[in-house]
Amino acid sequence: METSTFTKPLTIGKKIERVRNLRGMTQDEVGTGLGISKQAVSKLEQSESIEDDRLEQIAKVLGVTKDGLVNFNEERVLNISTNFNEGCNVTAQSIYTFVENVNNPIEKIIELYENLLKTEREKVEILLKKNQS
Repeated sequence: METSTFTKPLTIGKKIERVRNLRGMTQDEVGTGLGISKQAVSKLEQSESIEDDRLEQIAKVLGVTKDGLVNFNEERVLNISTNFNEGCNVTAQSIYTFVENVNNPIEKIIELYENLLKTEREKVEILLKKNQS
């Protein structure tokens, strides 16, 4: 005899929590975006229902649509992820390189400011020489 397991559908609060985790966000970050405390976010994540206006705000902070949040389904996410990963040539090295490039813009900014500072110093020297003549 075949047995089936019934899983209780996710509450809207649990969907918010799962999407937040998938997006790599903390409760503090979501709270900051909503103007509420970490504890209030925790309470939201335990809610079984949330008003539409508030849901819109939460979805915006999470970077998803309200419909996407309401209709969130972990199984679909896993299927999409599996299909995507099987159909692409992404390697751990390419991900690391991408992350390094994204996370190191500060080095580029420093380089640009150093070049700008050098140029400004050269301008000052030229002006000082003109003033002395």
